[in-house]
Amino acid sequence: MIYIISLLILLFILLSIFLYKANQNTKDIKLNKIQLSTKHSSNHSYLSILHLSDLHLENISITANELAEKLQYEKPDIIALTGDFLDRKRSIPKLEAYLKVLQQIKPKHGIYAVLGNHDYVLNQYNLQKLIQCLTRYGCHVMQNSSLTIEINKQLINIIGVDDYSTNRSDLKKSYQSIQEGINLVLTHDPNLVLEMDNYPFDYLLAGHFHGGQIRYPKAYHLAKMGKLPRLNMIKGMQMHNDSPFYISEGLGQTGINIRVGSRPEITFHEIAI
Repeated sequence: MIYIISLLILLFILLSIFLYKANQNTKDIKLNKIQLSTKHSSNHSYLSILHLSDLHLENISITANELAEKLQYEKPDIIALTGDFLDRKRSIPKLEAYLKVLQQIKPKHGIYAVLGNHDYVLNQYNLQKLIQCLTRYGCHVMQNSSLTIEINKQLINIIGVDDYSTNRSDLKKSYQSIQEGINLVLTHDPNLVLEMDNYPFDYLLAGHFHGGQIRYPKAYHLAKMGKLPRLNMIKGMQMHNDSPFYISEGLGQTGINIRVGSRPEITFHEIAI
C-alpha cells in the first residue's frame, strides 16, 4: 500500500511538472521571418505582411500589452488575420485591446481578416458583433471577397476565402473581382489549397492546426482535420502545385492551455513583387 501511494505521489508530481512546462510553452512565442519571391518578382519592390492567426482569446498567454511590445518597431504594409479569434461572446470586449494594438501600427495598406470555424460557433447576432468589432478597428473582414492594392505599379489582389472546414468557402465568388496581378489568399483552413487547382495563387496564408499544439511525436489527433495533416503538412512553409502557402502555428490554444512540440507564433513575411 505504501508503495502504491508513493508511486501515485510521484506520478502526480511528474504530471504537475509536465503541465507546468507545457503551459510555459504557450508563453514562448516565436517571431518567424519569411522571405519569398513570386513569378512576378522584379526584386525592386517588396510587400511586407504581419501575419497573426488563431488568437483563441479564451486561451491565450500573451497580453495585448505584451503583443504591443513585440510589435512596437514593426511597420508592415499589411496585417493579415487568419481567423479563430474567439468562440465565446464574452471574449469580444477582450479582442478590442488586441485590435487597438494592431490599429496603432498603422499598416500602410490596411488590415485584412477572415473568420475561422471557432468564430462561427457564435450565433448570428454575436457573429455580427464580432464582425462589427473588427471593422470598428479598421479591419477589412473578407467573406469570399477580394480587394486590390497597388505597390509601385504592381497590383496585388488580396483574396479572403471564408472558412473551408465549415463549408463556407466560395472560390468562384472570392475570385470574381480580381485584376491581373499577384494573388495573395487569406483563409483559415489550409486544406482549401487542395480545391484550388483552377484558382491560381502566388501565396496563401492560413492557420487552423496550431502546429499540432500537442505533438507526441506527431499530431495524430489532427488526422480528422483533413488531408494536409495526414501528409504531415501542419505548419510552416508548404507547396501545392508549385504554389507556396504558409500555415501559422497561431497565438492561442484550444482546450487546455498547453503546448507540447509546438510554439505560439508571430510571422513576418516579405514578398518580392
